[in-house]
This record gives sequence, C-alpha cells and structure tokens, in this order.
Amino acid sequence: MDVKKINAPASTITRDLNRLDKDTENIYETVNIIAKRANQVGVEIKQDLSRKLEEFAFYTDNLEEVFENREQIDISKFYEKLPKPSLIATQEFIDGKLHFSEKAEDTKE
Repeated sequence: MDVKKINAPASTITRDLNRLDKDTENIYETVNIIAKRANQVGVEIKQDLSRKLEEFAFYTDNLEEVFENREQIDISKFYEKLPKPSLIATQEFIDGKLHFSEKAEDTKE
C-alpha cells in the first residue's frame, strides 16, 4: 500500500447510507466488507511503520537510556496524521476499488 496516494478524508464525514449499500443491497454486508478491509489496511500500515522504524532500532542492555532520533519522530508523526484505516477502507469501497464476492450459505435441512 502506498500511503502517499491515499485520498481518504482525514476526519470522519457523514455518508449517505443509500449510496453505501447500492452494490450489496444490504448495509450490514457493506459494513462487514469495509470492516474486513479496514483490518487489512491497519495491518499493512503497522507493518510498513514497523519496517521503517526498525532501521532506527538500537538495542542496549540498559532500559533507562532512551535515544531519540529526529527522523524517527518525523516518520511517526507522518503515520499519526494518516487517515484511520476505517476511513481509508470506506473511501476505497465508495471509489469501487474493493472487490468482494458473496459466499454461498450452507443450508442444512
């Protein structure tokens, strides 16, 4: 995921429910799809941040010493300002960038 190409709003906005559920015809299914994608986005962002901060990792035996690095702080601030995963997933759903399929329900009689 390229975090610099995210065009989701930074804060929560009101959404039209009729527009959200037009593809699935069920608002609960829509929310479930968005929630699953938000979890994926959150994991991707966390892994990306961890990978970048790992470069600055300094392992010592003394827990009292804390080393601050300006680059590390800037990277952390950048990721803090990103839209939340739920907002990113909602924008992807509205833009039609999410592909989903219905699972066939098992019916036992």
